[in-house]
Amino acid sequence: MTQAFSRIYGSGFVTGETLVPNSRMAMVCDTTDEWIRERSGIEQRYFINEGTSTSDLAVGAAKKALDDAKWKAEEVDYIVVATMTPDYYFPGVGSLVQAKLGLTNIPALDIRQQCSGFVYGLQMCDALLRAGQAKKILFIGAEIHSGFMPFSKHGWDVVMGRSDKPVTQEEKDWNSKFRHLLVLFGDAAGAMCIAPTDDPQRGILGFALHSDGKDVESLYVPSAGFKYRPYFSEDHIREGRFVPVMEGRQVFKMAVTKMPEAVHEALGKTGLGIDDVNLLIPHQANLRISEGVQKGLKLPDSRVFNNIMRYGNTTAATIPIAYDECKKAGRIKQGDLLAFCALGAGFHWGAALMRE
Repeated sequence: MTQAFSRIYGSGFVTGETLVPNSRMAMVCDTTDEWIRERSGIEQRYFINEGTSTSDLAVGAAKKALDDAKWKAEEVDYIVVATMTPDYYFPGVGSLVQAKLGLTNIPALDIRQQCSGFVYGLQMCDALLRAGQAKKILFIGAEIHSGFMPFSKHGWDVVMGRSDKPVTQEEKDWNSKFRHLLVLFGDAAGAMCIAPTDDPQRGILGFALHSDGKDVESLYVPSAGFKYRPYFSEDHIREGRFVPVMEGRQVFKMAVTKMPEAVHEALGKTGLGIDDVNLLIPHQANLRISEGVQKGLKLPDSRVFNNIMRYGNTTAATIPIAYDECKKAGRIKQGDLLAFCALGAGFHWGAALMRE
C-alpha cells in the first residue's frame, strides 16, 4: 500500500466582501433565480469590492491557514499560488503574496492550470517536499472572476446592492449575451499549509494528471494574449472578448468522463478502490457536472461534498474551500480517504488522493 510523504496541516479561506444572490444578477441580464439554479445549482456568489486584488484574497486565506496550522509566516520556505486571474498580466501573484506576508527571498511559484489548479498544485507541493526543496509550503488557490464581468459602473452598483435603479435595455441585452458565463463565477481564495507527514499512513497518497490541448478553444479567453498585436485592444473591449468563451456541452462531456477516469486511475496506482473512498470533493464548476461525476463513480450523496450553491465557481479555490468547510464541520475524520478531482481549461484534468 502506498505511504504518504506529506500532508495538510492547516487550511482556511476567504471570499469577496459582497454576497450577490441570483436576484441581483437577474437585474442586469435576462435570467432568473430559477434559471440559474436549474442549470448550475448556484444560489449566490461573492464579489470583491473594487480595489481588492487576487493577492489580497490570497493573503487573507493564507493567514487563516497559517493560524489553523499554528505556523508563523516566517516558517514558510516556499509559496505556490494557483490562479488564472492575477493582479497583473505579469508578474504572477506569488511574489506579491510573499511581500504582503512580510517574507523575503523564499521561492514563490505561480501555476496556470485554471480549474484544475488545485490538483496540479498539490502534486507540485508534494514533489517539492519529497525532493527536499522545501520543508513548509504555503499553497493557495485564489481567483477574482468579477473582472470578466461586462457591467457598466451603474450595472455594478445594481449587482452589488448599491442601487435598485434598472439598467438600460441596451445594457441588459449586452450583458445577456454572456449570461451563461456571468452567473457561474465568484471571487474567493483557499489556502493550505503542507509539510512532511509525521505518520506515513496519513497524507497525500497519489495523483493521476493529464492534459490535452487540441480542444483549447472550447474554453478560453479570446483576448489579452500575445497571439494578438497589441495583446489587448479597443476591439477586444468593444466585442466583449475579455469574457471567456465556453462550449458548455463539450466541457460537460469531458468533465463527467475524464474526472471519474482520473479518480479510478489514481486509486489503481495506490492499490485502492472506489469503495475505499470516504469522501469525494470535486471541483465546483457546476452542480450538474458534480452530479454527473458522482453518477459515474456510483457514489451515494453521503460520500460526495458540494458547496457551489454558496460560492459559485471559484476555479483554483473551490477544492481548498470545500476541504476547509468539511474539516471545520467535522465531515472529515482522521483516517478517511479523500478523493479530489477537477477539469479545467487547457484542457487539464486529474485526481488526487489523501488519507486524513
